[in-house]
Amino acid sequence: MFVVDGSCLEGGGQILRVAIAASAISATPVTVTRIRENRPKPGLAPQHIAAVRAVAGTCDAECDGLQPRSREITFTPGRLRRADITVDPGTAGSIPLILQAWLPVALHAGGSIEVRGGTEVAWSPTIDYLEYVLTPVLRRAGASIDIDVLDRGYYPRGGGRVRVRVEPARLRPIAIPEEEPVCGVISCSSNLPGHVTGRQAAAAKNLLERDLNVPCTTTLDHREGGAGVGSSVTAWMGAKGAVALGKRGLPAEKVGRMAARGLVEEGRGGGAVDVHLADQLLIYIACYGGEYTTHTLSMHAKTACWLLAEFGYPVRCREDDVVEFSA
Repeated sequence: MFVVDGSCLEGGGQILRVAIAASAISATPVTVTRIRENRPKPGLAPQHIAAVRAVAGTCDAECDGLQPRSREITFTPGRLRRADITVDPGTAGSIPLILQAWLPVALHAGGSIEVRGGTEVAWSPTIDYLEYVLTPVLRRAGASIDIDVLDRGYYPRGGGRVRVRVEPARLRPIAIPEEEPVCGVISCSSNLPGHVTGRQAAAAKNLLERDLNVPCTTTLDHREGGAGVGSSVTAWMGAKGAVALGKRGLPAEKVGRMAARGLVEEGRGGGAVDVHLADQLLIYIACYGGEYTTHTLSMHAKTACWLLAEFGYPVRCREDDVVEFSA
């Protein structure tokens, strides 16, 4: 039984997600101890339990210790198989983070998942970041991924619902092509006045076109009737993205400008991908090879490199003017 200390380096939920995904892909049983030891509320939250169950559904894994606040679990994977599953943390837990654990495993055998929770929540990429920043990189490598946002969900009510379908694929090595950058913004809201999405988008577009000197397309997604109230903006250019969430008392224009400024900072930082995509792509280059660069070696990336190497999937990291990952 392989043992992973969940308090190492980043010491949060990322260690659990990467460890479970790598366990399923490599057919290596794993025990994760001291789970989320470096967080204010250590142990498993409903979101983390849902992520483990999502991966377990792809390989009929046996799981021990999968209870709220548990600090140790054992995950014993079976054979990867095509599966159609549903997971619901029962909270506004991040749907994108649950998908981060499931997607690299599901690509090996194909299948679908319907996930409930939060589509746009704090300390997480938005579902639109997955659609417009992460998945285009994977699709260029040969992945077939379809994301359908059925309902949007925001903290604290949740109520989001996303369905993802993938086909089994042996991806080509991950690469970020040098091409004319395409800049885009998607502005979303649920149960707010219709003008909110337009104001958010206009503010983001104006700042991006002024500071980046490139044309920017906008998409508005205004919804009524969901469980909660909220808004978000996701901005992207090539393989770099940034997000911002609305909140009570924060003008819509400020939300749009926050996302746009985040993208401008990423664009000026150097490298081909943003600092968050850099750690999300590591499991894919570990499995399929490839290379890319970013501007900063984050603690999340350090943690993923360490953990993947422990499972026999080493990734090379070279720091110079930019940070280069390759495998």
